[in-house]
Amino acid sequence: MRMMDYSNCYPEDPHAVNFAGQRGFLKVLKSGFKETLFPDDPFREIKKEEKPLFRAIKWLQYLVPIFQWLPTYTWRLFISDFFAGITATSIAVPQAISYAKLADLHPIIGLYTCFVPPIVYAIFGSSRHLSVGPIASASLLISQTISTVVRPEEDPILYLHLVLTTTFVAGLFQTCLGFLRLGILVDLLSHSTITGFMGGAAVMLTLQQLKGIFGLKHFAHKTGVTTVLKSIWTYRHEIRWETTVMGLFFLAYLQFTKHQRNRNRKLFWLSAMAPMTTVIVGGVFTYLVNGKRHGIQTVGHLSRGINPLTIKYLKFDSKYLAPVLRAGFITGILSMAEGIAIGRSFAVVENTPHDGNKEMIAFGLMNMCGSVTSCYLTTGPFSKTAVNYIAGCKTAMSNLVQAFLVALTLEFLAPLFGYTPLVVLSAIIISAVLGFLNYAEVVHLYKVDKFDFIICMAGFVGVIFVALDIGLMISVGLSILRALLYVARPDSCKLGKLPDLGCYRDTDQYTVSTLPGILIVQLGSPMYFANSNYVKERIMRYIRCEEDSTGITVEQIILDLSGVTSIDTTSLEGLWETNKTIENNGMQLSFVNPRIEVLEKMVAAKFVSRVGKESFFLTVEDAVKASQIALRKSRASNSEDGVRGTTIHQSAVDSC
Repeated sequence: MRMMDYSNCYPEDPHAVNFAGQRGFLKVLKSGFKETLFPDDPFREIKKEEKPLFRAIKWLQYLVPIFQWLPTYTWRLFISDFFAGITATSIAVPQAISYAKLADLHPIIGLYTCFVPPIVYAIFGSSRHLSVGPIASASLLISQTISTVVRPEEDPILYLHLVLTTTFVAGLFQTCLGFLRLGILVDLLSHSTITGFMGGAAVMLTLQQLKGIFGLKHFAHKTGVTTVLKSIWTYRHEIRWETTVMGLFFLAYLQFTKHQRNRNRKLFWLSAMAPMTTVIVGGVFTYLVNGKRHGIQTVGHLSRGINPLTIKYLKFDSKYLAPVLRAGFITGILSMAEGIAIGRSFAVVENTPHDGNKEMIAFGLMNMCGSVTSCYLTTGPFSKTAVNYIAGCKTAMSNLVQAFLVALTLEFLAPLFGYTPLVVLSAIIISAVLGFLNYAEVVHLYKVDKFDFIICMAGFVGVIFVALDIGLMISVGLSILRALLYVARPDSCKLGKLPDLGCYRDTDQYTVSTLPGILIVQLGSPMYFANSNYVKERIMRYIRCEEDSTGITVEQIILDLSGVTSIDTTSLEGLWETNKTIENNGMQLSFVNPRIEVLEKMVAAKFVSRVGKESFFLTVEDAVKASQIALRKSRASNSEDGVRGTTIHQSAVDSC
């Protein structure tokens, strides 16, 4: 079959694709840099200001977000923030003590952590509703990682120093990500990964707190579910019925208040005050009945005074550096992802400003400042933030109120919390983490996307049977594998024409009409070295399937490149090989609407000059019309050749 030249097939203008001058390298680099690091155009308000003074003020407001809302702050807003801060503090104090024990730290460290970080976040944070403090999953993860090099009960001072160093590393990592605007790394933690990890962490945290509920003195050092259950069975003779009854009673009370809150949002204060109520009632009860005589363990002595400086205790000894870096990086990303997601969800509800990169900087600065003032890892817990929001929080001033109240607690009330029973703290932790078991979301993942469900369950199973960090890495690894599969096996479809509308859509999705001898294929993702060969094989398979199903030889192939946002040199070469293969089989390949970046590379690689500009069209309809004209000319030419051949044959017969 002869190859047809499209140049005379389409009378109006077949070369509507713009082949005008290419963009310069610096312009392309600037555009790519902007889209990668500044997709939200954060400096648009600054650019509008013409006067240097006003521009400097805008820069100050951008870098220090407190100056965005503080100039317009009113007494009415302060009243709302003040009561929200009081309510958040009522849950912050008992949770901080509980999570410090979970991280194998002295309870006073938990209280310290609720003083300095909220002040730093109020200055640099962009969220109006986020209430910061320690979280259960990061507390357990830090304990699990640092305990591999030093046991907290063997050398509590060294253990504390390593935890503070881990907090500093996490803060430095978060700050660098924020300044470099590399929030894309946080996106590696997909929703399904976080759901599975948090669910697994909830199970592990609950099992770990059975030590406090049962009043056990010995317990497993590892967190695997089988190890924990075996430990409980081994030390079952240490179980005290007094602490068990007390723990179940307080756990039931905490869950009851949550149930009432869910039924009636106006009763949010009941759930918010419940942890503090259990601490007070539990402490008074233990003191009155002389709890130690009945095996009820308490927190112990808590010293008065605000945070002492600990900058000289940061330890970067090479002997301990590996676990410190590992714990810092993992907990840094985990806490950052959780805090940003929670802040964003409340910002969407209230339509208030929220900047993910500013949040990373704020988290990093408060963790770096916290590490040198006796604080460990801090982020935005969902429970505290939800209470803060429901209580009427309007700005980050509620964090300053919380810091002030915690400072008063440290200065005057800290020794009283020393009577808090450990069983009460265990009940508070269990009640808090049970909300992480989101059964409805798991069912939703199963119904909507089975691969997302597998990612979720991989993280869940990995956490409860192996370890927190291993489970998280397994889930993230599967998410990355899925992304690589999307790249290696890009989506494509065969197009047909909708009769009434005249547009072209997927033949598997719509009832469309196809044209005999013409195959239209649409590619829907970037073309890279990883999928170059697959694209070629997929196009050839489309051709074979079309010919097998219709019985008509395919002569014209139209490749719609509208969905191909980028292409590399390997794929360009693969596309040229595909074109040669198609030509060698007597067919013609044309291209529709290549994007600017793709077209620039095609021109630079001489692909356009080799294929010919006449093979490029702006719309599928243009390409189809040109292909139909080419088909008619081809068939007419073949008919003439057939008639001419018949005449010559007949003349030969006559001469014989």
